[in-house]
Amino acid sequence: MASQLSQQYAFRAQKSMGLVGGTPTYMPIEGFAVPDVPARTYHYSPDGRLFAYALPTAVRIFLAEGAQLLQELSVPNIIELKFSPRGTYLSTWERPVKLEDGAQHKNLRVFSASTGEELISFTQKSQENWDLQYTMSESHAIRLVAQEIQVYRPAEWGKGIADKLRVEGASMVSLSPGLNPSVAVFVAEKKGAPAIVKIYGLSTLSGAPTCSKTFFKADRAQIKWNDLGTQALVLTQTEVDNSNMSYYGETGMYLLSAAGNFDCRVALDKEGPIHDVSWSPNSKEFGVVYGYMPAKTTLFDQRVRTLHDFGSSPHNFISFNPQGRLVALAGFGNLAGKIDIFDRRTLTKTCTIDAPNTSYCEWSPCGRFLLTATLSPRLRVDNGIKFGIALLVEELYQASWRPTLLDQAPPFGSTIPAAPQPSISVLTAALTAKPVTPKAAGAYRPPGARGLATPAIFKREDEGGAPRMPTGSGSATPPRGYNRSPNPPGSMGYANGATPSNGNGHYQNGNGNGGRRHVPGAAPKTPSAAPGAEGGDKKPKKKGKKKEKGSGEAGSGAATPTGEASVRPSIDVTVVETQTPGQGSVPPTPGAESLDPVAKKVRNLNKKLKAIDELKEKANRGERLEATQLKKMEGEAEIRKELSSLGITA
Repeated sequence: MASQLSQQYAFRAQKSMGLVGGTPTYMPIEGFAVPDVPARTYHYSPDGRLFAYALPTAVRIFLAEGAQLLQELSVPNIIELKFSPRGTYLSTWERPVKLEDGAQHKNLRVFSASTGEELISFTQKSQENWDLQYTMSESHAIRLVAQEIQVYRPAEWGKGIADKLRVEGASMVSLSPGLNPSVAVFVAEKKGAPAIVKIYGLSTLSGAPTCSKTFFKADRAQIKWNDLGTQALVLTQTEVDNSNMSYYGETGMYLLSAAGNFDCRVALDKEGPIHDVSWSPNSKEFGVVYGYMPAKTTLFDQRVRTLHDFGSSPHNFISFNPQGRLVALAGFGNLAGKIDIFDRRTLTKTCTIDAPNTSYCEWSPCGRFLLTATLSPRLRVDNGIKFGIALLVEELYQASWRPTLLDQAPPFGSTIPAAPQPSISVLTAALTAKPVTPKAAGAYRPPGARGLATPAIFKREDEGGAPRMPTGSGSATPPRGYNRSPNPPGSMGYANGATPSNGNGHYQNGNGNGGRRHVPGAAPKTPSAAPGAEGGDKKPKKKGKKKEKGSGEAGSGAATPTGEASVRPSIDVTVVETQTPGQGSVPPTPGAESLDPVAKKVRNLNKKLKAIDELKEKANRGERLEATQLKKMEGEAEIRKELSSLGITA
């Protein structure tokens, strides 16, 4: 019975909603009536006993087993809803509106799940962290209001606030699970003052904090408690990365003990952001995925000692199954969607699952299945659910397993159980799936680099490439010496392709062949004939002069009268070396070498006369001339006189 309970799941789409049983039938739950209008959200109680969904006009509460309707609350416009840990209370949230009488809108309401009675209501403007946080026994509930932590006793909602604590600058509060709950408060960095996390005992809230930790580079934080509530991981993040290495800011992580006997920074040996972190259900170890891609995954114990290094792979997600026996490492989002499953006991990979376009991933309560879903609006195509079945749904918004308490779930066993047979929907989806054209493995390589071994600079770190080194300039491109060789770095001929010329630090092209650069695809240059072998030396023809017909036929590659094929001409690119300051920096004027000083003088004087003639034409057209132009026209007589002295008649 417990096994069947653990396999039930729910989904919500644009035009449909359903409760579906698990293996081996995967059939919809009998008695569940699909609502006539689209539901806005749904939620299971943490113990898996109740199920509720919100419609535009009401909220309905069901028994998850059998889908029996228990209550229908006439509360419209509900956007969010959530059960307390034991399913005793149901909280709802709607968007705040302005009331006609000017009173505050109590948009956060708490109802009794069994009777449907409204017990208490609050004003909650922000949708983020909107709900109250309950202890596991539901003896206390807390909420953060304007830097003040307010504590309530759910059994006595009518008595109002039972206890409170004001923390200046508090922006987040987190209540731990476990039998002795603690409250962690985060204060962000502001005006040069460091950020701080303080942990208080819930029963001694007005006393001194049991643990306090300050640190910089923390504009916001996530606090993740282990299941026992004895330790918390604080994942910090800044809005801006001052080193310009990441668009999403800098990240850091700290481990704090609720008792205050241990706290430290989690030192990571690879540069880059922290992608994900997850506690093991045994509360004694946690896994971290961190670093620039390919990211590195490491398993730490409760004293931040390394237990195992999974190596570098394109992962950004880590999750332990509820029994702590299996670990899922996956790459979602802009990664390929590969899921690697590891056995925690042997630390060996058991299988790899291909789940492209996954936007939601969750272990089943029995720890044997992974539910992956492609949800909208993250992706509006290929929406559906996959685990033992393949369910394609148009615009799927939500999907999740039915929770089951760990002590009610079936034991996992000492050996990994065999996978059940896939349902008919999986086989049908495989037959109707669009054929995917396999892509060539590896990155694009230009024709000149094909057939050669991949240089280490282009390899990923997990493929044997060199580790990524920080450049210090904010650029993600690895530093590399300038080289114009057509061969890729690390290949044969790369080092010879850039030879310093004359020791002045400049590089010349080619492989020591006199400044000629090798052009890919061109035939090698044939050695020239010795001088005088065929009519002596010939002067090189000027650029732009047409080739003679005879020479064109000889170099066309056609067969000669002797029956031998002529060699195709090679392409030689002569590169002019960089001139030093002593060699002159002004390029010569074409044809200037053939002019003597007198001819140059005559040419300049004729240019001046031509400009004066143009000014005369403007004056004849009635255009207004400037003073400098009139002065230039007055010098016409002197220019003609100078030309006459040179023996030139203008």
